[in-house]
Parts: sequence; structure tokens; C-alpha cells
Amino acid sequence: MNKNLGSTDKAIRILVAVLIAGLYFTNVISGTIAIVLLALALVFVVTSFISFCPLYYPFGISTRKKNS
Repeated sequence: MNKNLGSTDKAIRILVAVLIAGLYFTNVISGTIAIVLLALALVFVVTSFISFCPLYYPFGISTRKKNS
């Protein structure tokens, strides 16, 4: 499992996850859509911490800077 997330990508994912959590805890979103978005937020947080996105892998996408 090669790392394929750059620091900007990770920061955006964390920011989106915090935004979704904020919307949920302020009761702006609720019901099924809230559960789906919270699951997505959890995936964003996990992928940010492990620096690997499984959806990027099959397409060869990497937002990580190349080492010289």
C-alpha cells in the first residue's frame, strides 16, 4: 500500500469531515443523508491518517509530491 495523498488533499478531506460533523451536530442535516455523510466523513478521516485512498489506486492517481 503506497501512500498516494498529498498534504493539501489530506487537509481538504479533514476540513470536509469537520464541516459534515458540524452540520450534523447542529442538526442542519439529519436522517439517512446524515448517516451517509457521516460515513463519508469517517472514510475521509481514515484515508487522511493513513495517506492512502483506495479509489485513487486503480487509476494511478497520486496527489503526493514526488521525491527527487
